[in-house]
Amino acid sequence: MKRELVFYLLLILMGLIWGAIFSVTKVAVSTGYKPFGIVVWQMVIGISLSGVAIFATGRKLPNLFRHWQLFLGVAVLGTVAPNYFSYTASAELPAGIVSIIIALVPLFAMGIALILGFERPEVRRLLGAGFGAVAIVLIVGPDTGLPDQSKVGYVFLAIGAPLLYAMEANFLTWIGPRALSAPQIMFGAMVYGLVLAVPAASVLGQQITPFQPWTLPELMIALSAVLNWIAYVGYVWLIARTGPVFASQVAYLVTGWGVVIAMVFLDERFSLWVWLAFVLMLLGIALVRPKKATS
Repeated sequence: MKRELVFYLLLILMGLIWGAIFSVTKVAVSTGYKPFGIVVWQMVIGISLSGVAIFATGRKLPNLFRHWQLFLGVAVLGTVAPNYFSYTASAELPAGIVSIIIALVPLFAMGIALILGFERPEVRRLLGAGFGAVAIVLIVGPDTGLPDQSKVGYVFLAIGAPLLYAMEANFLTWIGPRALSAPQIMFGAMVYGLVLAVPAASVLGQQITPFQPWTLPELMIALSAVLNWIAYVGYVWLIARTGPVFASQVAYLVTGWGVVIAMVFLDERFSLWVWLAFVLMLLGIALVRPKKATS
């Protein structure tokens, strides 16, 4: 019971941190900074933080070639590709709407996990995912919709991010942590992510130089990278102990916190249906209990 409580508390903390990232990112992309330039900063900061965490815990840097499948999979499915979709959509959509869309992660993760045989089709879990689906419908209803209908295409673009995160959660369950700690996995994945992001940023002209006076947007990019690393390490750790479906329920909390933070700090406004949706999200999480810990 105490172990399960730790899982739930970590889930709440991860949701708060990730929920804040959407508003932080909104400030950065609204000034014209492009996705791959931001991803490069994120990878560099993430590599640095992972290295510090690895040495602080007395471990060694991971072999980047021995576990290349793991690192490349996390880099593509969990960082470079989904961040491209999220950052591009964030420039056009309210931060609260992007937060809402991320709640599709558990729905996608459930379907993929069932197909792969990682989870059993229990009524309770399906009902929990159903609550999440209803919450999404409530939040994106007519009273809380998009700024204008021309932004609909960006909604579909943003949906690519939760689909990739769901694929990553199941990928990590399938391939396993390979006896690596979460910071070691993040270090390797972000090295591979940097190798992918730097050429993309260069070709598309999206480089962001750190050698300039730092104003609010630059500070927000750095802050989002730090917050993302903290939440992501917790996410990888949680997947290894609870399975992809429970860990992916963080998306519901990300949505709830993301909407609240966007309302407070960006003055975004939505209808009262958002609060009903938030309650449904919490119910969804409660219905998807973690598997027995494996370590």
